Amino acid sequence: MPTASAAVAAGEGAGAPGSGVRPERVAATAVTVAATDIGRGHEEPPAGDSAVRSGARPERVGATAVTVAATGIGRGHDFGVGVGVGVGVGVGAGAVPAAAVWARPTASVDLSTYLVTDAGLSGPRGVLFVIAEAVAGGVTAVQIRDKTASTREVYELVVAATRLTRGRCLLFVDDRVDVFLAARSGGVHVDGVHVGQSDLPAAAVRRLIGADALLGLTANTPAHLAAAHSLPVGTVDYFGVGVIRPTLTKANHPEPLGVDGFAALAASTPIACVAIGGIRLDDTAPLKAAGAAGLAVVSAICAADDVRAATREFVDAWAGARA
Repeated sequence: MPTASAAVAAGEGAGAPGSGVRPERVAATAVTVAATDIGRGHEEPPAGDSAVRSGARPERVGATAVTVAATGIGRGHDFGVGVGVGVGVGVGAGAVPAAAVWARPTASVDLSTYLVTDAGLSGPRGVLFVIAEAVAGGVTAVQIRDKTASTREVYELVVAATRLTRGRCLLFVDDRVDVFLAARSGGVHVDGVHVGQSDLPAAAVRRLIGADALLGLTANTPAHLAAAHSLPVGTVDYFGVGVIRPTLTKANHPEPLGVDGFAALAASTPIACVAIGGIRLDDTAPLKAAGAAGLAVVSAICAADDVRAATREFVDAWAGARA
């Protein structure tokens, strides 16, 4: 690839014998991402929470590379070889107070190109490789989603991912409020949580994660929207609305909405709506015109031969489409 290098070695069969770790969940031996490429265009942001909401962090990244190694953090844990991280990142003026980093945004948040991870679709390259390449391609938000991983595996993956996303895009955890809280308690920068209709109630999640975190909620019916509207203003920051068309990445999904069904729901709420479910590149313009605040993409990015190029296509298509 022209800018960032990715060394993929021993990505197959990487789990320790009997560990239960699927090979596709373990990242390759090393993924090196040039910070001069991923961070290009991110100037030091002004103080204030609007800069934080955009995903920019106050300190300037000064290193030449972020190296993600698949052998470190998991060492000694019960599941054998896990996902480890070595970070070659230098910071400028020292630590930033948690309140400055995690202040709840009050302006707009960029959810336009929103990657939802999938270990199976990522294959032997690993989820971290996909995240690194998506970040290099300009993704604006990443959601760590794995319905079958252990709590420890999800936690370690989130810790690893934040080294790639912080200061470059938003990072969400799907469902796992416990993982979000554990990560934050350890000083790991995670922006928010996304929950579904069968997960903890949004009001309870908001009380747990605090006022400074972002909260997304899956909603695909007028009743879902009405229930969310009955909550205090600010409980939910955005809706994930779908599915748009049939998809294999979500079992037992509801009847597809299509663009028209999405448009009807988006028009009935003041809360930002991100379209999800079978999203293709050619959906960008019609969904943006239908009121989408962004596109949550799984297969079209995770399974792409060139993840960075696929991400960039979505970013460019969104930029060129009319609302």
